[in-house]
Amino acid sequence: MATYHLRAPLDDAAAEGLHSGDIVFLSGHIYTARDAAHKRLVEALDRGEAPPFDLRGALIYYVGPSPAPPGHPIGAAGPTTSYRMDAYAPRLYALGLKGSIGKGRRNAAVRTALRQYKGVYLGATGGAGALLARRITDARVIAYADLGPEAIRELTVRDFPTLVINDCHGGELYASPHID
Repeated sequence: MATYHLRAPLDDAAAEGLHSGDIVFLSGHIYTARDAAHKRLVEALDRGEAPPFDLRGALIYYVGPSPAPPGHPIGAAGPTTSYRMDAYAPRLYALGLKGSIGKGRRNAAVRTALRQYKGVYLGATGGAGALLARRITDARVIAYADLGPEAIRELTVRDFPTLVINDCHGGELYASPHID
């Protein structure tokens, strides 16, 4: 296991250099989206519309943050369960998405897409939303504002802590013998 400080968006080389169990501190711009936003995003793609952000190299954080307290860019921002986005993720990886951030296992189709398109699935610590929010320096809604907490946001993060769960080499941290 190694520790990396990476800048988002990511390229193939960055994704290929990661292995399950590695610690990654992300800085740069990442995007938020949960179930409802993913559904709208894929429906827009089905209509031939461009996504609201460039998917090439992008990372999507599965989060529905709480309202921002005064003087802060965002409220608590803990990860949501990732399998709810599994129906949409392979298509987004095929279009250039490099990574997703959430909690819990991914299905076989997502793991295959990670290998095929050189992607990575990162875990963020559930239950630590207030602490994770301290690593978000800016947040702005860029699409689907009517979805409230589930709107797509562009986040600026600095040393946002994650752990590689699934890599593009077929590695899975949850399948490791030392992980229960």
